Amino acid sequence: MFKIGLTGGIASGKSTVLTYFKDKGIPYIDADVVAREVVEPGTEGLEVIVDAFGSNVLHDDGTLNREALGAIVFHNEEKRQLLNGCLKTHIRNRILELTSQYESVNTPILIYDIPLLIEGEWYTMMDEVWLVYVNETTQIERLMSRNGYTREDAIARINSQMRLDDKRAYADVIIDNNGTPFDLTAQLNTIWGERIEPVLQNQNDCLLCTKFGI
Repeated sequence: MFKIGLTGGIASGKSTVLTYFKDKGIPYIDADVVAREVVEPGTEGLEVIVDAFGSNVLHDDGTLNREALGAIVFHNEEKRQLLNGCLKTHIRNRILELTSQYESVNTPILIYDIPLLIEGEWYTMMDEVWLVYVNETTQIERLMSRNGYTREDAIARINSQMRLDDKRAYADVIIDNNGTPFDLTAQLNTIWGERIEPVLQNQNDCLLCTKFGI
């Protein structure tokens, strides 16, 4: 199974890139979805968060209050690291479980949408790392326009993550999203033809060889 680690940063357009490949039928694991699963009511993940941050991060119905938790961690590096430490094992175990499920059915390609792909060293198990890149000025402008953040809040959100420029050294493929949606789609079409289709064709050839005993 060919494993692609997709990374980027806030407002870089990573979700748009993932949607392109989802629409073409490529399976994926979304770490954000996994992160929500492991903190559902009754899970060990939610218990450790409450132990670390207190019951103020819960809604009245016992679900996680993400806004309250975000207000604590986004401006506090120590608290952010504490949160990551609380959930790291639970998220990793679930992602590895999902990976095994895809491998068991001979999935040819699997995309991993993991925000902490580099920081969490997930990149070491990937065949390729793809980075959706924008410059910081574009990130700030998009956050202010899309989310209504002040410039200071936008910068704080960006600074809470590893800089995209620092991620470039880990990337096998850099998808430049500083341009127009048309420019992005053109890049993705090229990547599809050069990197995805050969893998899919190779699996089809292998299946034919197996079927006819070649």
